[in-house]
Amino acid sequence: MHDFALTIALVGVLGIGAQWLAWKTATPAIALMLLAGVVAGPVLGLINPEESLGHLLEPIISVAVAIILFEGGLNLKLRELQRSDGAVERLVLLGVPIGWALGAIACYYIAGLVWPVAILFAGILVVTGPTVVLPLLRQTHVSSRPRAILKWEAIVNDPIGALCAVVAYEWLRQSQTGGTFIDNLLYLVTAAIVAGLLGYAAARAIAWAFPRGLVPEFLKAPVLLVAVIATFVLAEQIYQETGLLTVTIMGMALANMRLSSARAFMPFKENVTVLLVSGLFVLLAASLNLEILRRFEWRFLAFVVALILLVRPATVLLSLAFSRIPWRERLLVSAVAPRGIVAVAISGLFALRLDEIGYGDGGTLVALSFAVVAGTIIVYGFAIRPLALLLGLTDGEHKGVLIVGSTSWSISLGEFLKARSIPVTIADNSWQRLSAARALGLGTYHGEILAEATEDHVEFDRFQALIAASDNEAYNSLVCSEFAPEIGRDSVYEVGDSAGDDPRRLPDTLRGRALFTSGVGVEDLERRHSQGWKLQASGASDIVSESNAPAVQDSPEADPLLILGSNGRLRFFTHASRPTPHKGETVVVYAPPQEVVPISTRPRTSTKQGDPQ
Repeated sequence: MHDFALTIALVGVLGIGAQWLAWKTATPAIALMLLAGVVAGPVLGLINPEESLGHLLEPIISVAVAIILFEGGLNLKLRELQRSDGAVERLVLLGVPIGWALGAIACYYIAGLVWPVAILFAGILVVTGPTVVLPLLRQTHVSSRPRAILKWEAIVNDPIGALCAVVAYEWLRQSQTGGTFIDNLLYLVTAAIVAGLLGYAAARAIAWAFPRGLVPEFLKAPVLLVAVIATFVLAEQIYQETGLLTVTIMGMALANMRLSSARAFMPFKENVTVLLVSGLFVLLAASLNLEILRRFEWRFLAFVVALILLVRPATVLLSLAFSRIPWRERLLVSAVAPRGIVAVAISGLFALRLDEIGYGDGGTLVALSFAVVAGTIIVYGFAIRPLALLLGLTDGEHKGVLIVGSTSWSISLGEFLKARSIPVTIADNSWQRLSAARALGLGTYHGEILAEATEDHVEFDRFQALIAASDNEAYNSLVCSEFAPEIGRDSVYEVGDSAGDDPRRLPDTLRGRALFTSGVGVEDLERRHSQGWKLQASGASDIVSESNAPAVQDSPEADPLLILGSNGRLRFFTHASRPTPHKGETVVVYAPPQEVVPISTRPRTSTKQGDPQ
C-alpha cells in the first residue's frame, strides 16, 4: 500500500511538474515527461510500476488510453476540416494505408521486427500526436493552411492509429486460434459494427439526458467520465480489444451533435486529460528497465531516420499529389510528424499482450516506440521553425489583436495598431458597423463572436490579446469570460467602468481586465472620442527611457493604454496593473486634443516617493 501510494504521488508530481516546466520554457512537454520517467524509473529506481502496481498496471494503462482517445474524438468536429482544402481527407484516406505499408516495410527490413509485429507497430505509427504537434505549431507561427492541415491530421489520425493497431492485433490473435481468412474478416467487421453502434448509442444517451436536466450541472463531467469508462469496459466484454474504437466513436459523435450543454465537457477535457497524459507518459517511461534500454541498437536509429526522411515525405507527397495544396506547403507538412503519448501508450498496451499470443517482441516494441518519440520530437522540434522560415510559411512573431465590437474608438485603435505592424481583426455581428473597418483595410469578422460556428472561421491561437470594446459593458464581460480559457485570463481586456464597490455590478471573476488605469466606461470613452481625444505614442526619436518612464505613467492629462515592445508584444495598462516601460519600448496613451507634445518630453506634474527627480 505504501509503495502504491508513493508511486501514484511521484508519477503525479513528475508529470504535472514536467507540464509546468514545459510551459515555462516553451519546451515540448512530452520530452520532459519522457526524461522525468526514465530518470525516476530505470536510472534512479524511485519508481517501479510493475512492482508497485502489479496486475493493476495493464487495466490502468487501458482505461487511461481509452479516456485520452475519447478526448481526441471530442476534438474532431467534421465541419472544421474544411479549412484544410481537402488535404486532411487525403492524408486519412490515402495517407494512412500508404504510411502503414511503408512503415511496415521499414519496421521489418530496418528495425528487424517480425512481419506480424511490424504490421502492428506500423499501424500505431500512422499517428502524429496532437499533444506534440499543437505546441510546435504555437511556437513557430506556421501559416494558416499548413497549420490547419497538421493540426487536424494529428487529431483525426490519433484514434485511427489506435484502430489500425487493434485490427492488426485482433488479426494476430484470431490467427493464433486457427481461424480462416473469412472467419477473421467476419469477426473484425462484426466487432467494428458493434463497437460503432455501442459508441454512438452511448453518445446519444448523453446527448439526450444532459439537455433535459436529468443530470445536474455539477455532475455532468463526473457522469461523462464514468460513462466513458463503463462504455469501454462493456465493449471489451462483448468483443475483446474493441473498447478503444468504441470510445473514440463516442467522442466523435458527441463532438458533432451540437449540444447546448457541451460546456460541461470542458472541465473533463482540460483537467482529466492533462492529468492522464502526464501520469501515463511518466508511468510508461518509468516502466522501462535497463534490459530494454540495452536493446537500443543502431538499427533503431536508422529506423527513425528512415521514418523521418523516407516514410513521412513519401506518404504526404503521394497523398497530396494533384491536390490544390502548393508545393511549399506539401514540403512543410511532409517534414512534420512527431509522435506523442498515444503512440507510446498503445505500444505499451500491446507490448504487454504480445507475449500472451506467442510473440516475444514486446520489450523491443516499447524501446522502439520511445526511440521514435524521442527522435521525432528532437528532430521536428528543432527543424520546423528554420524550414518554415526557409519556405516562407510563417506569419511572423507579431501576434495579432482581436477587437470585439466595431465602434469609432475600436476602429481608431485598430488603425493605430495596424500602422505599427500589429495584425488586427475587428469582430461584429453588424455588416454595416464593420464598413468603416473594411474601408481602412482592417481585418474583419462578420458574425456573432459567441456563436459555436466562430471556431470554424477564427483561429484564436493567433491572437496575443482580446479587447471587448462594444457599446454594451455586460456583453464585453460575457465575451471576456467566454474566451479567457482560450486566450488566457491575463490576455482578455474589456472597456467598462471598474470603479466603485457597487454590489450590483458584475463581479471581477466574470469580467476581463478593464482597460486604462482609470477603468473608463463605455459612455465616457465614446464621449472622449467625440471630443477629439486621440491615441498618441512616443516617436522614434522619443523612445521611452528608464529615467522618464514614471513621468509617462504619472501624467494627469492623458490615460495610458499600452506599451509596445520592439518584438510586437503588447502590455496593457488596466485598472489594476501599471506596467513599467523599459528602454526601447513605446508607450501609447489616450490624450485630449491639446496634448500633442511628445510623451518623453512632457513635463513632470507630480512626483511620487522614490521617483527620479
